[in-house]
Amino acid sequence: MAAAPTNSMKQPVIEARGVTRIIEEEIKATLVRDIDLVINRGEFVAITGPSGSGKSSLLYLLGLLDLPTTGEVLIDGRDASRLDEEARARLRLSLLGFVFQFHFLLPEFSALQNVMLPMRALGRLTPAAQEKQARDTLALLGLADHAHKKPGQLSGGQRQRVAIARALANDPLVIFADEPTGNLDSVSSEQVFQIFRKLVDEMNRTIVIVTHDLGLAGRADRHVRLVDGRIVDGGLAHSPQGVPA
Repeated sequence: MAAAPTNSMKQPVIEARGVTRIIEEEIKATLVRDIDLVINRGEFVAITGPSGSGKSSLLYLLGLLDLPTTGEVLIDGRDASRLDEEARARLRLSLLGFVFQFHFLLPEFSALQNVMLPMRALGRLTPAAQEKQARDTLALLGLADHAHKKPGQLSGGQRQRVAIARALANDPLVIFADEPTGNLDSVSSEQVFQIFRKLVDEMNRTIVIVTHDLGLAGRADRHVRLVDGRIVDGGLAHSPQGVPA
């Protein structure tokens, strides 16, 4: 897994420009409206807001799991919202990692095999290299001794750490996490937060997390608040030249 670069200059890795998402099916609804947001490399961003405020919808748009009705989403400078589905899927697989409230591990596979799944799908490494990287990632998260256990043999906190390892499998630029501590006790929640903090501080990863936990959000580098689909606080970011993005 790549180490943090020595250059500390922040560079935009995600940009949302005038993003609005409207669903027309059955009852017309606007999920998010007029979102302008820049997230820099090596930043830990928490998104909060009341239920129904558009937090998860925004995360799915930034992570290319959904498409904006208007506006554009740039990943590492590329307008990903204009790519076809196959190209977006390839971009997600190679540059983005995802962690959800429920771990979604395959129960019949071991922790090691679950972590290797995204690597196999991408096909960038040999099978031997895939296994080594998966083992190294599990070890990074304190799970070296649990590599051959199946999800049913692990605690809730351990399963979520395996899910984080899987999100890291292809060495992504950005990890998106949707309520990753929602089903965990306080001890496991703190472990997950510390993992994210280490990934940002020591490995220059970019973390974007949706959470109801205001205590966790307050410990991120930036706290973005949504109300009724609009950013009301924390949306400003700055370019490397110091000009508002």
